[in-house]
Amino acid sequence: MAISSRFSVGIHILTLIAFNKDGVSSSDYLAASVNTNPALIRKITGMLKKAGLVEVRPGVAGTTLARKLSDITLLDVYQAVDVVQDNELFNVHPSPSPKCEVGRNIQETIVPILSSAQLALEKVLQHVTIEDIVKDIHMKEGI
Repeated sequence: MAISSRFSVGIHILTLIAFNKDGVSSSDYLAASVNTNPALIRKITGMLKKAGLVEVRPGVAGTTLARKLSDITLLDVYQAVDVVQDNELFNVHPSPSPKCEVGRNIQETIVPILSSAQLALEKVLQHVTIEDIVKDIHMKEGI
């Protein structure tokens, strides 16, 4: 099972808003770049707004960044779009057989490993900002 695409779409939205700082970043405009439905963009933009990453004004087209690019980490986006619930990136099957030596011990054995893996992912995301993403795209595009 993959991490929800809401995460990459959230990064895409924030990065595109940064690129379009002098234009109007409407849901139609954002959806055209993501190649998706504007309703999905509005849903994810609402999540980003709730997390304090963007500003949206009712009745006024366009979304703007609520923070500086350097102050928005990929971890902020990851948490904003509910990629995982309750720190459970990895789900462990709930009812292994207690009659089996593996079944009796598998959860206790692998949960700490999986928790460490999730923490490592989140640590990496915490050190990458939307500004880093914008700079990388600028470099790739020769801007």
